[in-house]
Amino acid sequence: MAIRINLDVVMAKRKIGLTELSKEVDITMANLSILKNNKAKAIRFSTLEALCKTLDCQPGDLLEFVPDDTHALT
Repeated sequence: MAIRINLDVVMAKRKIGLTELSKEVDITMANLSILKNNKAKAIRFSTLEALCKTLDCQPGDLLEFVPDDTHALT
């Protein structure tokens, strides 16, 4: 996966659980879990904005580009 979602890391730093974040951001626990476990294929800007606002962070704190090994130069 080229984009990693570091939601679990930011949540741990902010000491907030899935249930509380789910209520704050108004997103289902299932969808939040998909994001937290890096299983998401896409994220809406409105969801990203709500997460950043609630967690007091920047999009770059949540999203990380990870180069694909198949494209690495040897």
